[in-house]
Amino acid sequence: MEHTFIMIKPDDVQRGLIGIISRFEKKGFYLKALKLVNVERSFAEKHYSDLSAKPFFQGLVDYIMSGPVVAMVWEGKSVVTSGRKIIGATNPLASKPGTIRGDFAVDIYGSDSIESATKEISMWFPKGLANWQSSHAFWVGGGAFKRGEKFN
Repeated sequence: MEHTFIMIKPDDVQRGLIGIISRFEKKGFYLKALKLVNVERSFAEKHYSDLSAKPFFQGLVDYIMSGPVVAMVWEGKSVVTSGRKIIGATNPLASKPGTIRGDFAVDIYGSDSIESATKEISMWFPKGLANWQSSHAFWVGGGAFKRGEKFN
Protein backbone atom coordinates (compact mmCIF):
# COMPACT_ATOMS: atom_id res chain seq x y z
CA MET A 1 0.00 0.00 0.00
CA GLU A 2 1.21 3.52 -0.80
CA HIS A 3 2.45 5.96 1.86
CA THR A 4 3.03 9.71 1.89
CA PHE A 5 4.76 12.12 4.24
CA ILE A 6 2.90 15.25 5.38
CA MET A 7 4.32 18.00 7.60
CA ILE A 8 2.33 20.71 9.36
CA LYS A 9 4.78 23.61 9.60
CA PRO A 10 5.56 25.82 12.64
CA ASP A 11 3.14 28.66 11.92
CA ASP A 12 0.30 26.19 11.39
CA VAL A 13 1.08 24.52 14.73
CA GLN A 14 1.19 27.93 16.46
CA ARG A 15 -2.23 28.85 15.02
CA GLY A 16 -3.68 25.67 16.52
CA LEU A 17 -5.38 24.73 13.29
CA ILE A 18 -7.73 21.80 13.56
CA GLY A 19 -9.28 19.88 10.71
CA ILE A 20 -6.13 19.09 8.74
CA ILE A 21 -5.96 15.48 9.91
CA SER A 22 -9.69 14.92 9.39
CA ARG A 23 -9.38 15.87 5.72
CA PHE A 24 -7.13 12.88 5.13
CA GLU A 25 -9.34 10.60 7.24
CA LYS A 26 -12.47 11.66 5.34
CA LYS A 27 -10.78 10.59 2.10
CA GLY A 28 -10.28 7.10 3.54
CA PHE A 29 -6.56 7.37 4.31
CA TYR A 30 -5.02 5.90 7.46
CA LEU A 31 -2.63 7.62 9.84
CA LYS A 32 0.40 5.35 10.28
CA ALA A 33 2.72 7.71 12.22
CA LEU A 34 2.56 11.13 13.86
CA LYS A 35 4.91 13.15 16.02
CA LEU A 36 5.38 16.72 17.23
CA VAL A 37 9.04 17.62 16.94
CA ASN A 38 11.46 20.55 17.07
CA VAL A 39 13.66 20.25 14.01
CA GLU A 40 17.43 20.66 14.34
CA ARG A 41 19.39 22.58 11.68
CA SER A 42 21.26 19.58 10.27
CA PHE A 43 18.02 17.63 9.94
CA ALA A 44 16.21 20.55 8.24
CA GLU A 45 19.11 20.95 5.81
CA LYS A 46 19.00 17.24 5.01
CA HIS A 47 15.21 17.29 4.50
CA TYR A 48 15.43 20.24 2.09
CA SER A 49 18.78 19.26 0.52
CA ASP A 50 17.28 19.36 -2.99
CA LEU A 51 16.72 23.11 -2.48
CA SER A 52 20.19 23.89 -1.08
CA ALA A 53 21.25 25.92 -4.15
CA LYS A 54 18.17 28.16 -3.99
CA PRO A 55 18.55 31.68 -2.55
CA PHE A 56 15.75 31.06 -0.03
CA PHE A 57 17.30 27.87 1.39
CA GLN A 58 18.68 29.30 4.66
CA GLY A 59 15.45 31.20 5.30
CA LEU A 60 13.48 27.98 4.79
CA VAL A 61 15.74 26.08 7.19
CA ASP A 62 15.41 28.87 9.79
CA TYR A 63 11.63 28.86 9.35
CA ILE A 64 11.32 25.09 9.89
CA MET A 65 13.44 25.45 13.03
CA SER A 66 11.34 28.36 14.38
CA GLY A 67 8.89 26.11 16.23
CA PRO A 68 7.58 22.56 16.39
CA VAL A 69 6.24 20.76 13.33
CA VAL A 70 3.82 17.86 13.12
CA ALA A 71 5.24 15.05 10.99
CA MET A 72 2.80 12.44 9.71
CA VAL A 73 2.66 9.38 7.49
CA TRP A 74 -0.58 8.49 5.73
CA GLU A 75 -1.42 5.23 3.99
CA GLY A 76 -3.89 4.49 1.21
CA LYS A 77 -4.52 3.95 -2.45
CA SER A 78 -2.84 6.73 -4.52
CA VAL A 79 -2.25 8.71 -1.31
CA VAL A 80 0.71 10.71 -2.71
CA THR A 81 -1.31 12.16 -5.60
CA SER A 82 -4.49 12.52 -3.56
CA GLY A 83 -2.56 14.08 -0.68
CA ARG A 84 -1.21 16.77 -2.99
CA LYS A 85 -4.77 17.54 -4.12
CA ILE A 86 -6.00 17.74 -0.52
CA ILE A 87 -3.15 20.14 0.31
CA GLY A 88 -3.63 22.40 -2.74
CA ALA A 89 -1.33 24.53 -4.91
CA THR A 90 2.15 25.30 -3.58
CA ASN A 91 1.34 28.99 -3.09
CA PRO A 92 -1.31 29.14 -0.33
CA LEU A 93 -2.72 32.40 -1.75
CA ALA A 94 -3.26 30.74 -5.16
CA SER A 95 -4.84 27.56 -3.77
CA LYS A 96 -8.48 26.81 -4.46
CA PRO A 97 -11.13 26.79 -1.74
CA GLY A 98 -11.66 23.29 -0.40
CA THR A 99 -7.93 22.60 -0.12
CA ILE A 100 -5.95 22.94 3.11
CA ARG A 101 -3.84 25.76 1.69
CA GLY A 102 -6.85 27.48 0.13
CA ASP A 103 -9.02 27.33 3.23
CA PHE A 104 -6.42 28.11 5.90
CA ALA A 105 -3.82 30.12 3.88
CA VAL A 106 -1.09 27.94 5.36
CA ASP A 107 2.04 26.34 4.05
CA ILE A 108 1.95 22.59 4.59
CA TYR A 109 4.41 20.07 3.18
CA GLY A 110 3.52 16.91 1.28
CA SER A 111 5.65 14.41 -0.62
CA ASP A 112 5.58 15.02 -4.37
CA SER A 113 6.30 11.43 -5.44
CA ILE A 114 6.40 7.89 -4.12
CA GLU A 115 10.21 8.07 -4.18
CA SER A 116 10.26 11.28 -2.14
CA ALA A 117 7.74 9.83 0.30
CA THR A 118 9.87 6.73 0.83
CA LYS A 119 12.99 8.84 1.48
CA GLU A 120 11.20 11.29 3.78
CA ILE A 121 9.41 8.61 5.78
CA SER A 122 12.65 6.72 6.43
CA MET A 123 14.28 9.99 7.52
CA TRP A 124 11.51 11.21 9.82
CA PHE A 125 10.44 7.79 11.14
CA PRO A 126 13.59 5.62 11.18
CA LYS A 127 12.03 3.12 13.61
CA GLY A 128 9.18 2.42 11.20
CA LEU A 129 5.43 2.88 11.22
CA ALA A 130 2.64 1.64 13.44
CA ASN A 131 1.55 -1.84 12.42
CA TRP A 132 -2.22 -1.78 12.68
CA GLN A 133 -5.28 -2.33 10.55
CA SER A 134 -8.37 -0.18 10.82
CA SER A 135 -11.50 -2.12 11.67
CA HIS A 136 -13.32 -0.36 8.85
CA ALA A 137 -10.62 -0.59 6.14
CA PHE A 138 -12.78 -3.07 4.25
CA TRP A 139 -15.61 -0.54 3.86
CA VAL A 140 -13.68 2.72 3.50
CA GLY A 141 -10.74 1.41 1.47
CA GLY A 142 -12.47 1.90 -1.86
CA GLY A 143 -12.73 -1.80 -2.58
CA ALA A 144 -8.95 -2.15 -2.36
CA PHE A 145 -9.19 -4.78 0.37
CA LYS A 146 -10.87 -8.14 0.60
CA ARG A 147 -12.40 -9.41 3.81
CA GLY A 148 -9.64 -10.88 5.98
CA GLU A 149 -6.85 -9.27 3.92
CA LYS A 150 -4.14 -7.45 5.90
CA PHE A 151 -4.04 -3.66 5.52
CA ASN A 152 -0.31 -3.01 5.64
